[in-house]
Amino acid sequence: MEFLLDFLGTDYIALFIIIGIGIFLGGIKIKGVSFDSSAVIFVAIFYGYWLNIQGVEFELPEIIQKIGLLLFIFTIGMQAGPSFFEVFKSQGAKLIILAVLSVVIGTITTALLSVGFDVDYKISVGLLTGALTSTPGLAAAIEASNSPLASIGYGIAYPFGVIGVILFVKLSPKLFGAKISKEEENYIREAQSKIPEVTNRNFEITNDNIEGRTIKDLDIRMMTKANISRIMSPNTMSVAPTAEAILHKGDVVKAVGTEEALKRVEVLLGHSTDVEIPASGLMEVKWYVVSRRNLVNKSLKELNVKRNFKATVTRVRRAGIDLSARPTLKLRYGDRLLISSSKGNVAALSHILGDSMKEVETTSFLPVALGCVVGLLLGAIEIPLPGGSSFSLGITGGVLIAALVLSRIGKTGPIIWNLPVVGNQILRQFGLLLFLTPVGLAAGSKIAPTINEYGLNLFGIGAIITLVPMIIVVIIGRLFFKVNFLSLLGALTGGMTSTPGLTAVDSMTSTEGPQVAYATVYPFALVMIIICAQILGSL
Repeated sequence: MEFLLDFLGTDYIALFIIIGIGIFLGGIKIKGVSFDSSAVIFVAIFYGYWLNIQGVEFELPEIIQKIGLLLFIFTIGMQAGPSFFEVFKSQGAKLIILAVLSVVIGTITTALLSVGFDVDYKISVGLLTGALTSTPGLAAAIEASNSPLASIGYGIAYPFGVIGVILFVKLSPKLFGAKISKEEENYIREAQSKIPEVTNRNFEITNDNIEGRTIKDLDIRMMTKANISRIMSPNTMSVAPTAEAILHKGDVVKAVGTEEALKRVEVLLGHSTDVEIPASGLMEVKWYVVSRRNLVNKSLKELNVKRNFKATVTRVRRAGIDLSARPTLKLRYGDRLLISSSKGNVAALSHILGDSMKEVETTSFLPVALGCVVGLLLGAIEIPLPGGSSFSLGITGGVLIAALVLSRIGKTGPIIWNLPVVGNQILRQFGLLLFLTPVGLAAGSKIAPTINEYGLNLFGIGAIITLVPMIIVVIIGRLFFKVNFLSLLGALTGGMTSTPGLTAVDSMTSTEGPQVAYATVYPFALVMIIICAQILGSL
């Protein structure tokens, strides 16, 4: 037995045992619900508790927890940054207000229950982050409170935080009298008007005023907001358009743009046609990847492939979304451009753009290292407050803000502030595991005395913190903001940072409404939870 305790009490052995068992248990699904990586903290708590009752005093080096925290928070900020500052323009403020409101209501509820039941704030802040299923919030809480009690509260409230959100979103349509089919119809109608799809159509030139004029003379891009990607004259093969290309009556052109843009093309040039434009063998339409660092933050106008290569960028794909190829659109590392050009210019275009998926998908640790340093410096700045006290962002807040801002900037000198999706996921998972393991071990030795002191009250408090924000937010969103119910549920799960909750909503609809709302509000909710956890944990 002594040999076994010595073996299990060895730091690096314990680290991998806990991570291995935690990942295995986290992958088990019960009716579609699993704890994923968060199961590691429960295994670590039990591991620490068991060693404690065996009389073994054990903890992992603090540096492991710090490194895990830095990697986890930084990768979250890098993922959220590019869209974080744009959501007000694209989605509006209502969903964000509701998500932030859910965090604020949860924090106020936590504070009131803590006073009413005389619960230590170091435990309460853990209950808040567990009820909102926010591991980054737990990281901020532990840093602010400098106590393992926060992780105990997190472990107690987390299970209902997962299950409670799923049950609520499943039952809410009946509770609030919402018909999912009707909400889907409303969402599709609204989405089509706000986010028009980029498509293409062929047109026959019938306007006499077009005869003999060039694309440059007509300024088609400015007049219609569409791009001409191909031209076919009668009895000739199709060609790639250039600014000097002369249009004639009877020509067939392919235009790429939104439905509204294509309607303007029809007014300008002539009626749409089912005539196909066959490939000529002299031109090629191909996707190119932006992997040249010197192109980051340059606009399509600056790239000027039309003049330099007699080619046309017809659309841009970023993070799986097709964007209209506006001249003012600035390129980001990893963008994919659909370009129509002569075959002779394919090699030159590949060279100027880079066109290397291997380069784009290669993870460099340089932006992570430098970004963390910037975040640590930012977090160390003391901000004076009235009364002689001061406030600092700390490790969590400083690194998160640095990652958000740097990923939005995209490039500083030779440094590309970018992490490939796969690299980001691996580093984030690795950081999360390194963070949760020592946190859970430290909590394990104190969980028994804590439950003995407070009894089952903590479980009830955690459930109330989960339910109260959801009920209030749905009432406000439904009755006052008049938000589509599917988007409302997506914003709610984003505000609760509940991926299992989002999965439950997704199973109720075939539209992307909940996903869009979740992605929109999640970064704001995440930042708010971290801020509230830091404030509550420092009391």
